[in-house]
Amino acid sequence: MAGTDEDAVAAADDALYVLTAVLLTPAKFPSVLGDDYPEACAALGLPPLADGYGLVLGQDGDGARWTVVVDDVSLVAVAVASWDCGMEYDLSPDERSVVTALPGWPLAVAVAAPGVPVPHDPEPDAADRPALCPPDTTVWGPAQRRLGADEIALQWAQWREQIDDAEFPTRDGDTGSVDGAPGEGETGASGDGGAQADTSGGAVAADDRTGAGTSGHDGVRRVLTEARAYVDTPPPLGRVRSSFAPGDARTLRADGPGWSLVARTDDIAFILLDEEPGEVLPVGRGPSLPGLLEALDKMAVRPS
Repeated sequence: MAGTDEDAVAAADDALYVLTAVLLTPAKFPSVLGDDYPEACAALGLPPLADGYGLVLGQDGDGARWTVVVDDVSLVAVAVASWDCGMEYDLSPDERSVVTALPGWPLAVAVAAPGVPVPHDPEPDAADRPALCPPDTTVWGPAQRRLGADEIALQWAQWREQIDDAEFPTRDGDTGSVDGAPGEGETGASGDGGAQADTSGGAVAADDRTGAGTSGHDGVRRVLTEARAYVDTPPPLGRVRSSFAPGDARTLRADGPGWSLVARTDDIAFILLDEEPGEVLPVGRGPSLPGLLEALDKMAVRPS
């Protein structure tokens, strides 16, 4: 998070006191805005440029919320990395890098600039479009589901330790049960005030050619089948993303109509569904999940 001292950039006809910034690129974008990069761009009325954007969120001198869109992605990436490490960074994009200034904020921001009125939307006549506002994450839906998957990716070890591999069903049915999942109990699935997620929805082993389980949850089988289809027919850019993980593994994030998947290429997967509010469904490796994850990783977008 940026400091709120004298950070300012030129935005529209006023100074912007910078509060935070995020990347909007094919490999890294706020997942609350959409299942893929083009959908996230469309939520802001932006064309999905290949190099992406940086979003700088702040307040003007009257306290109004503004989102300044810049094309200097590297500058914003350095600022975000510095803040994540607890370092100060004066984010001051050049005016020539400003693509547009949008009223409002597309994401929730918990801080405010000192010495100006409390955050509020600009007057309607200050811009030619309605003010942006964060998606509603107080009830379960696509935004909440994607936030939950993001949180699992960030806190993988915490989620993984709840799962006993012995509980996954096997091909002969001798081990585990789809009715009694490992790691019972509730854990917050969203880092942004999200709903509680329950791992008691059922464990599934991926056993057949498509990577779908031979027993268990119909929704999980549907997700794995649709994910397998991505390998043959690439989905919109950013719908499958690969990022760093310890060792030689990669963390995979994939989304589709009504579902989100998070996995480690050397481990299991977790699935969240719109129709299963708050539940996190673990999927065992089985003989075919490793191949599916490897194939998805090969076609996934990666940070540059």
